[in-house]
Amino acid sequence: MASVYIPVQNSEEEVRVALDQLPRDATDILDILKAEQAPLDLWLIIAREYFKQGKIEQFRQILEEGSSPEIDEYYADVKYERIAILNALGAYHTYLGKIETRQREKDEHFILATQYYNRASRIDKLEPSTWIGKGQLCVAKGEIEQAFNSFKIVLGDNPNNVPALLGQACVDFISGEKQEQHKKSLELYKSSLELYKRALRAYPTCPASVRLGIGLCRYRLGQFEKARQAFQRVLQLEPENVEALVALAIMDLQTNQASGIRRGMVKMQRAFEIYPYCSMALNYLANHFFFTGQHFLVEQLTETALAVSNHKLTKSHSYYNLARSYHSKRDYEKAGRYYMASVKEIISKPQDFILPYYGLGQVQLKLGDFRSSLLSFEKVLELYPENCECLKAIGHIYAQLGQNDKAIETFRKATRIDPKDCQALLELGELLISSDAGAALDALKTARSLLKRGSEDVPVELLNCIGVLYFERGEFEMAEQTFKDALGEGIWLSVMDGRISSSNIDSSVYSVQYRDLSIFLHLEEDGVPVELPWDKVTTLFNYARLLEELHDAEKASILYRLILFKYPDYIDAYLRLAAMAKARNNIQLSIELIGDALKVDDKCPNALSMLGNLELKSDDWVKAKDSFRAAKDATDGKDSYATLLLGNWNYFAALRSEKKGPKLEATHLEKAKELYTSVLILHPGNMYAANGAGVVLAEKGQFDVSKDIFTQVQEAASGSIFVQMPDVWVNLAHIYFAQGHFALAMKMYQNCLRKFYYNTDTQVLLYLARTHYEAEQWQDCKKALLRAIHLAPSNYTLRFDAGVAMQKFSMSTLQKTKRTADEVRSTVTELKNAVRVFSQLSAASTYHSHGFDEKKIDTHVEYCKHLLDAAKVHCEAAEREEQQNRQRLEVARQVSLAEEARRKADEQRKFQMERRKQEDELKQVMQQEQHFERIKEQWKTSSNTPSGKRRERPQNEDEDGIIGERKRRKGGKRRKKDKKKMLYEEEEADMEDEHEEVEEEEANMMHDHEDDEVEKTQGHLLAAGLEDSDVEDDMGARSSAINRKRRAWSESDDDDEPLERPLQSSAPGYKDNSAESEDEMIGVKRRAGTADEDEDD
Repeated sequence: MASVYIPVQNSEEEVRVALDQLPRDATDILDILKAEQAPLDLWLIIAREYFKQGKIEQFRQILEEGSSPEIDEYYADVKYERIAILNALGAYHTYLGKIETRQREKDEHFILATQYYNRASRIDKLEPSTWIGKGQLCVAKGEIEQAFNSFKIVLGDNPNNVPALLGQACVDFISGEKQEQHKKSLELYKSSLELYKRALRAYPTCPASVRLGIGLCRYRLGQFEKARQAFQRVLQLEPENVEALVALAIMDLQTNQASGIRRGMVKMQRAFEIYPYCSMALNYLANHFFFTGQHFLVEQLTETALAVSNHKLTKSHSYYNLARSYHSKRDYEKAGRYYMASVKEIISKPQDFILPYYGLGQVQLKLGDFRSSLLSFEKVLELYPENCECLKAIGHIYAQLGQNDKAIETFRKATRIDPKDCQALLELGELLISSDAGAALDALKTARSLLKRGSEDVPVELLNCIGVLYFERGEFEMAEQTFKDALGEGIWLSVMDGRISSSNIDSSVYSVQYRDLSIFLHLEEDGVPVELPWDKVTTLFNYARLLEELHDAEKASILYRLILFKYPDYIDAYLRLAAMAKARNNIQLSIELIGDALKVDDKCPNALSMLGNLELKSDDWVKAKDSFRAAKDATDGKDSYATLLLGNWNYFAALRSEKKGPKLEATHLEKAKELYTSVLILHPGNMYAANGAGVVLAEKGQFDVSKDIFTQVQEAASGSIFVQMPDVWVNLAHIYFAQGHFALAMKMYQNCLRKFYYNTDTQVLLYLARTHYEAEQWQDCKKALLRAIHLAPSNYTLRFDAGVAMQKFSMSTLQKTKRTADEVRSTVTELKNAVRVFSQLSAASTYHSHGFDEKKIDTHVEYCKHLLDAAKVHCEAAEREEQQNRQRLEVARQVSLAEEARRKADEQRKFQMERRKQEDELKQVMQQEQHFERIKEQWKTSSNTPSGKRRERPQNEDEDGIIGERKRRKGGKRRKKDKKKMLYEEEEADMEDEHEEVEEEEANMMHDHEDDEVEKTQGHLLAAGLEDSDVEDDMGARSSAINRKRRAWSESDDDDEPLERPLQSSAPGYKDNSAESEDEMIGVKRRAGTADEDEDD
């Protein structure tokens, strides 16, 4: 039993800790370690033992405590153990980040690992274990280049460092996996193999995983037998090594032999039992169960694989297995989602796994998303350009998209690659039928020959197509033979041989022989089987058509009746019999046969149209109109409905342009009103009749009455959940439109669209667009038309209306008196769109008739181009005006800023003046007091002078002496004043000079800045054609003001005040000077301060 001993501090005793009996709470161990100040290697041993026992939280707790700042400070001299603890934590978080599936938590673990490794590097930058840990972290993060550099640093110092060798080998192998060039990949695999060998030679007892790396390298190099030996050696050293089991299983499965597949699946199951979360084993097992049809297991295994794997290629395989499972169950929506998820995982390297693209293309093709499917199959073709299955799928997609030329070329390419591909030949033949019947016939005949050569049954459809082609080419004998081959044995052979005919039918009942099916009843009574397989019905019909063309009407009619006998709902047979009766000029029988067809499907447009043609041939306009109307809006045969239809016919007859006249129109409208009224008398609640009556009244101009009727019908229809009458909403909107209430009309149309048509009815959208047009809301009109075009792209009338709307919008914009540049630019765009629309319509009208006059379209094109030329001129003018407006705004902004600055300067100046005025007054009072004190001192001095020292002089001398004494006294006082004043003025002048220099520099800078701004603004104005004549005056005034200030300073320096000037007069002088300018006030303030300092001295 392994134990560690923790020495007790200040004692020879030791605390014994059994490693296999470590406490669940690591706090007790930590307390002992910290209390006894145990060596850090014991911390590592205990933490490692916790990790081996799976107690990860205790492991992390001990290592984090061992790397705390307090421990680092106490064990500052211990380097290796501290580094080992930090590296252990870094490796732990590297592992957590590697297995974490959520990106945020993964990044957090990697950040913590980086911090621990950086702390270890700060202790010792040259420690190899730290660099190895950093390299492993870079490998986990996918930073292969940085990992290579980390391992290279270690190998540079010690070429036989085993962990560094293994890390470098791993880096080379991963680089080989990511390398696109095969040759470079092989070189990297060889380098990785050599590094693994070096590690094995340096440390022969290394773990089995080293030999696993050797096996993978040999597998990638194509050395399969040596790879198998390496994997087997791994299993000898470590029998439960899951990776080795999976690798050997894959190699067994790739043999494509039953015994190898069985051995491979046994190994896969063994790997799954050892470790149920191995994603490779899960994917291969899911693939196996897919082919056995156990889709429940497939879904469980793949979902588990997705939950435990972060490897993109592995996840792609998992999604692909899941998609295949749903695909086989015909759940195409889920299959498509999982195929797409599989594609996203390998989108950067599709060459690694191309099958998801093929599956995705199949599902998209099944769902009708042809363009997306085409992109998927083209991705497969980029890697496998000669894949016939992919080529056939692409050809089929081109055919569905109407790109027959590309489809034909694709199928031809497929047939060139594989000339024996019958499916490609069949598809090619069907495509060539409309463009090259001869080539189509050759392709289909080749497909038939290949099938016969392979002893396969020729499909009836193929023979039918070949017979039709012979028929269309006029090769009736070949067509007949082909149809006979397709039909084979049956009752029809008796018809062809003449054993069954209509000769026994009496000519008196000839008019009904095309409707007689009794002949087949007699055959059944006689025990003759009358059978017709469903897959031969079309071929038999085509053979009857051939007999018609060969003028064998009797046999053809028998075959048609045979079809009707077995399949009474086959309407085309009725129509062919009706056509044969019409060819015999038996109009009545033809009409009867069409009646039989209508009994099968009274909404069949072909039958109703044929009936209308017969009635028109009989010059029965009313019946023809009824039939054509019924072909569009099928009738249910009720009397009231028939009356309504008749009323509708009269209403439409009133609007017929070819027979339109005031009297005829009034007659038809009055008749329609009578019919609607008669229905309302019988059924007062018939809302359709009321709606029709309202329509007639609206046509007569009685809008108020018709609006009341429509409103009542609308209310009645809205109160019933069984009645849907969108027409009354539309008619009510028409009334609002006719009365000029465009806003109400728009609202009504929009409500009708939303309530009944889910905003998908093109006709109501056209009504809405017309309302916007009349309201001069051109953009809304265009939007409504574009929605209608989206719903009915083949309706060229909508495109024409959209072009007119864009033209009107552009014209109205250009006619505005004021328009912005953006408006003009949008006008140019609309005009270009209008020109493009009209040009497309002009080009389309040359191929098909859409009811447009080409000259009118050309006129619109020319007018739009004329407006476009005019719009360009307006656009340039608007842009110039916009530029001028921006310049004016900029000038106004600059002026506003200047005014604001000037206002603030004035306020500051006033504040400074008031403050300096107060300072000057205070200074004057202080100077007066000081002067008074000096006078008092002088008086005291003069009064203390002894009188005995005065000499006696003559009177004249005394007088002169008195005068001289006064002058001397005065002069002495003046000299004192002059001396003090000179000292005061010198200091004051120095300060003024310094202040002037500073102010001149600031003034020059401000002046230069203002000049630059003015010049810049003036430049903008000149560029815009707007000169500002006041700018030069302002600049001149500004420069003259500066000159006046400078002259004032120079004069104030030169001029001296009178020496005998009273002291009281200095205050007004300061006040006046301070009022002159801000610069002078600053100088006065500084002089006052200097004088105060002189007085203090």
